[in-house]
Amino acid sequence: MKLTGAEIIIECLKEQGVNVIFGYPGGAALNIYDALYKHQKEIKHYLTSHEQHASHAADGYSRASGKVGVVFTTSGPGATNIVTGIATAYMDSVPVVAITGQVPTNLLGKDSFQEVDITGITMPITKHNFIVKDVNTLADTIRRAFEIAQSGRPGPVLVDVCKDVTAAYAEYEKKEPKKIKKKVFATQEEIEKAIELINSSQRPFICSGGGVISSEASEELVEFVEKINAPVATTLMGVGGFPSTHPNYTGLVGMHGTRASNYAVSHCDLLIAVGARFSDRVISKVDRFAPNAKIIHIDIDPAEIDKNVSTDIALIGDVKQILKILVENIQKKTNTDWIEMIYEWKKNYPLSYPQDGKLHPQYVVERISALTNNDAIITTEVGQNQIWAAQFYKYQRPRQFISSGGLGTMGYGFGAAIGAKIARPDKVVIDIAGDGSFRMNCGELATAVHYNIPVIVALLNNGVLGMVRQWQDLFYGKRFSQTTLDRPPDFVKLADAYGALGIRVTSPDEVDSAILKALESGRPTVIDFVIDKDEKALPIVPPGAPIDEIID
Repeated sequence: MKLTGAEIIIECLKEQGVNVIFGYPGGAALNIYDALYKHQKEIKHYLTSHEQHASHAADGYSRASGKVGVVFTTSGPGATNIVTGIATAYMDSVPVVAITGQVPTNLLGKDSFQEVDITGITMPITKHNFIVKDVNTLADTIRRAFEIAQSGRPGPVLVDVCKDVTAAYAEYEKKEPKKIKKKVFATQEEIEKAIELINSSQRPFICSGGGVISSEASEELVEFVEKINAPVATTLMGVGGFPSTHPNYTGLVGMHGTRASNYAVSHCDLLIAVGARFSDRVISKVDRFAPNAKIIHIDIDPAEIDKNVSTDIALIGDVKQILKILVENIQKKTNTDWIEMIYEWKKNYPLSYPQDGKLHPQYVVERISALTNNDAIITTEVGQNQIWAAQFYKYQRPRQFISSGGLGTMGYGFGAAIGAKIARPDKVVIDIAGDGSFRMNCGELATAVHYNIPVIVALLNNGVLGMVRQWQDLFYGKRFSQTTLDRPPDFVKLADAYGALGIRVTSPDEVDSAILKALESGRPTVIDFVIDKDEKALPIVPPGAPIDEIID
């Protein structure tokens, strides 16, 4: 049957099982939105206050559900406004498909109104992108975009569609989506060498990253850990991929890692990185990272092998499949002396904060965890709030912690929370935020209120750009340049202005009642927790120092 390009886009989305879209219309996308109007019962569109937060919502939707997130925008500034969201998804390997309107083909390259080369702009931050100038290639391009976004190492794909293409007609035939195959590229010889190293090690240590979550390999990781009785740390992206209440869990590793994690890296004889990419925030000083260890790196992306840290054995392929093979073939181990040393470090160097009767952010996160039975989905902004959320909430499962790890995008968390709640309406969703980040995205209160999306913003309000001030305090001689936010708004009044619930908390004895009120309200809520401007996210490894040289 013959359909317009715009109708073909909608039909292809339906082929892929898409029933949720986030976006913002404009001139070049009008035909697409007109086609979407006719399919309102099949595809729900959420109109955000800003395109950037539409892209973050699509990202949060994807991370919470494991599905592909979809965002629509128009050309020019509409498209450029999602660049930060695309880069965020790219750095964290999140499958998102962005469909942008573009000026008609006869106006390309003429500096036309709202024309921008969005494929050129996003080439470094997408797995692939397309510009569609022929309606006859449109359907296969949309299908290919979804396939690329999900295959191998996931990531964002952008499809730019010229306006005349969305109006032109072409034959459309429905097709079933291609099944995404999970592959193992590692050779039998490489697997056998890895098994030999694991069997002979006496002090193995596992670093679990975001790839464990992407490949749905959390159960296999637990089996692997328990078979060799190894301690486990996670990168920031790996939080939730291994239960934080498991006795072998040592916490974060790297710049904000626990002493137990960082000491374990420094003393292990075998480091097994599972779906982790050895970012600078994990390894810090490269020549002092895991100095006594052989290194096995398990990852789907061959480009990550030996990029930041030299490895002894690389097992390239789907993490879930590789862990299954290893679990079936490795010997069961006790590593008694090693695990007892780990437990001793955990006991002697726990995460802590002052017990002085003041309102501390760590206490707030602990109470959020307790009052949600450790079962909420937590999104974060970026900075101290992000680290406290990763450290003090007790995550039990993958896709429970949603945060911008690689790009470190302030303003990410609220849009992501909206997307996550739409993906998982059965779960409590809380954005643990800083006031600096919330200033950037608070307009999305309008979105949450309009669609009655009962997300909670737990605002850790210290009146400063907390992490930057912390660095100025510790490493820049207390020269607090442009990090004090001594200005409006009153966040409780702001919430009320948008029609949300606003609550202010200034002391520890108000924390539980405020959280419970927010949970019971069924409304979008902002809880303004007023904390001291000099609270620190600790421990911290100074930049460029070995990871066992820790300030806490």
